[in-house]
Amino acid sequence: MARHDHTHHEHSGKSLVEAARDALTAAGEQWTGLRADVFEELARHEKPASAYDIADNLSAKRGKRVAPNSVYRILDLFVGNNLALRVESANAFLANSHPGCLHDCIFLVCDKCGEATHVDDDAIANSVRGVAQGQGFKPERPIIEIRGLCAACS
Repeated sequence: MARHDHTHHEHSGKSLVEAARDALTAAGEQWTGLRADVFEELARHEKPASAYDIADNLSAKRGKRVAPNSVYRILDLFVGNNLALRVESANAFLANSHPGCLHDCIFLVCDKCGEATHVDDDAIANSVRGVAQGQGFKPERPIIEIRGLCAACS
């Protein structure tokens, strides 16, 4: 799948939740109350959040236990529909600020503070895909993570 450079609108707050809802329903999925709550909680985090963090916060908010495995299933649905991004090395998630816009995941992950910056660079992503294809490999979901120190921590 080729990726192309383009511009997109970065969403935040209520606009981000609405964009996520619209993208998910356009994909033929339902926007349920629990899915909305999981997305809103995820979007509230500036750093990657684990399913356990989200489940604990939602349990407190709802006044009843929300199982982490339910949150994992919803997060997997969000990743599959490009509403959330998964930082593999941290087993944690970030809300995609431009839901429905396809980009391969390139993360700059700070080993000190845990900050994970998502970078959209189609040239790098296409180069990585080309290398894989040159080896006869069909890339499905490239994820590049660069570990180190962010500007604030270095």
